[in-house]
Amino acid sequence: MADPVVVEMANKLAEECLAVQAETGEDRLFMKLGDVLGASSQTLEEAFLTAVRTRMANDQGRAFLRKTLKDHRVAKQQEGGNG
Repeated sequence: MADPVVVEMANKLAEECLAVQAETGEDRLFMKLGDVLGASSQTLEEAFLTAVRTRMANDQGRAFLRKTLKDHRVAKQQEGGNG
């Protein structure tokens, strides 16, 4: 397991990178930053990529749940309107 200081740095970089990525629309920016980090520290690169990917997976999971609930509510509303 990575050093807690490395994990903290990786988490901060992940948050900053994803914010810049969202603003610029460059959806692979995290990969480029990972390459920059890897040139100096493979440990930080790995922790950073893990931090980014878990955040992206979390966002995708939450979006899936929002859509599922929205679709359910729309279907439920349409069922009520047809009766």
